Amino acid sequence: MNTRMRRAAVAVAATAMAVSLAACGSAKESGDKTKESTGSKKGDAIKIGLLLPENQTARYEKFDKPLIEKKVSELTNGKGQVVYANAKQDATTQTQQVDTMITNKVDALIVDAVDSKAIAGAVKKAKDRGIPVVAFDRLAEGPIDAYTSFDNEQVGHVQGKALVDALGAKAKDGQIVMMNGAITDPNAALFKKGAHAELDGKVNIGKEYDTKEWKPENANANMEGAISALGKDKIIGVYSANDGMAGGIITALKAAGLPKLPPVTGQDAELAGVQRIVAGEQFMSVYKPYVQEGPIAAEMAVALAKGEKLDSIAKSKVDSPTTKGVPSVILPVVSLTKDNIKDTVLKDGIYKADEICTSNYKAACDALGLK
Repeated sequence: MNTRMRRAAVAVAATAMAVSLAACGSAKESGDKTKESTGSKKGDAIKIGLLLPENQTARYEKFDKPLIEKKVSELTNGKGQVVYANAKQDATTQTQQVDTMITNKVDALIVDAVDSKAIAGAVKKAKDRGIPVVAFDRLAEGPIDAYTSFDNEQVGHVQGKALVDALGAKAKDGQIVMMNGAITDPNAALFKKGAHAELDGKVNIGKEYDTKEWKPENANANMEGAISALGKDKIIGVYSANDGMAGGIITALKAAGLPKLPPVTGQDAELAGVQRIVAGEQFMSVYKPYVQEGPIAAEMAVALAKGEKLDSIAKSKVDSPTTKGVPSVILPVVSLTKDNIKDTVLKDGIYKADEICTSNYKAACDALGLK
């Protein structure tokens, strides 16, 4: 469904100027129609711009980019092109990348925003040039045409519940640390909201951080501060919003010399995170079926580039702070622990057993029956 809204010119003014500007008006009308129908005229020979936010989280370039490229190729009989850029966590760079995509005359844009608010002006600029925009994974502000992501508040619920369950009867015997994501990422606020709904009143939250740029080194520094402030013997669990930060957190916990690591949550089912789960260092992650999300974004972008409606793709709608009723596909998530590695990341072909079960993890894999 193309959500671009057009307002008619004021009728009186249009009537008064109709004769004197007839030729000019006809030219403008022709130009508008050309802009609206460019995608459909191009058929399969379309160009899709793909802007991803950073390259520290493994999923973006390992899963999302190739999955989107593959789906665009399938939908366009191999004639469609994906033009890719990664902002490396710099919102200004991403804005410049949108300008470059406009200059390159892409037919649609898929944008995973570094900063959901900062990107709004660039989204509007693209739309003003007749380029529809699909918000991918994060709900960008501005006049976006479509959105696909996971149920991000549910991610926090899954993480928080898993931590409470892991602590069991000892949930209030000490304090937990909350390591949330970057404040520039709207998903981080949703993860936090869902997690608090599960944790508040059930555990004692000793320290809580919003981690700049989601960087593992920043999570590591925050965790060192929490250990110093609370005492290593008082920390019974850590809510980590993703796997990258969990790695930094676990490094800090090990360096502090804890006799036993407390349960630590995560998200994204990164290979290193899955290996830590196998080894018993990380309690859980949140598995998001990337094999669904990326192709859906590609399907939306191709349809919009061709001037087609999204009715058969997007069955729901969401509101951003700036745009109401955005056609959307929201996907469910799964709590990943050592008990269901076989039924999730292995079954879906995200990893092969030999990728997870390298020499350092072979004994732990054998114990879990991972082959």
